[in-house]
Amino acid sequence: MIRTQISLDEREYALVKREAAALAIPVAELVRRALRQVLPVNERAPWMRYAGFVESGDPNSSQSIDEIVYGAKD
Repeated sequence: MIRTQISLDEREYALVKREAAALAIPVAELVRRALRQVLPVNERAPWMRYAGFVESGDPNSSQSIDEIVYGAKD
């Protein structure tokens, strides 16, 4: 993983901290999730857009990841 820095004004930082706390995740993870929403999807691995933040509550959800990413099977 590559480490980088960003600059936020006080208001933006407070909002980011509050949202990250509400989601119970670090600020860095919130920023990664936000970036995934605007970056182009790797066409060879479209599921990567969802890596790390699909929460179904089902402990067996990894067995049905194709349905989560691609939709129900015909």
